[in-house]
Amino acid sequence: MKRKRTTRKKSSNQALRQHLLNLLASQGAHLDFDAVVADWPVGLRGAKPPGAPHTPWQLLEHLRIAQWDILDFSRNPKYTELKFPDGYWPSTQAPPDHRVWEKSLRAFRADLKAMQKLVANPKTDLFARIPHGTGQTILREALLVADHNAYHLGQLLLLRRLQGAWPPAKGEPGFGL
Repeated sequence: MKRKRTTRKKSSNQALRQHLLNLLASQGAHLDFDAVVADWPVGLRGAKPPGAPHTPWQLLEHLRIAQWDILDFSRNPKYTELKFPDGYWPSTQAPPDHRVWEKSLRAFRADLKAMQKLVANPKTDLFARIPHGTGQTILREALLVADHNAYHLGQLLLLRRLQGAWPPAKGEPGFGL
């Protein structure tokens, strides 16, 4: 009987990890990161549509910084909190140049892969409290990354649409907002 319970627990743990990995990869109800940011026109990366609180650059950098911070907290026993809110947002409305935009994209992707690797590692106890935290677990931090990313990717998509820079998909009736 004990073996059956252990097998079921291991199988449930693997299923949970796979669900988390799918969520982190935006598989399901959301567009993924690369689909939203692909070929964003250079001249619009620092443009704020009327009524929008942020530019695409500000949202991209916020996504990158926040995800890095959560990953750092999850892995680093010497983690130091960023100053809120200033530490989580860029100081400029636009990227200084194309290379900085691309560097931010690469860093975001690398940190997302690192979080996925942490979740996928069977040695990672998803339910154990992070020793230097106040009750957080890797499960909670992975869900936080997925939730935060989905929220701001939706904002980025809306900005693209407002900027007229989102090509409608085949069969999509244009702007659609």
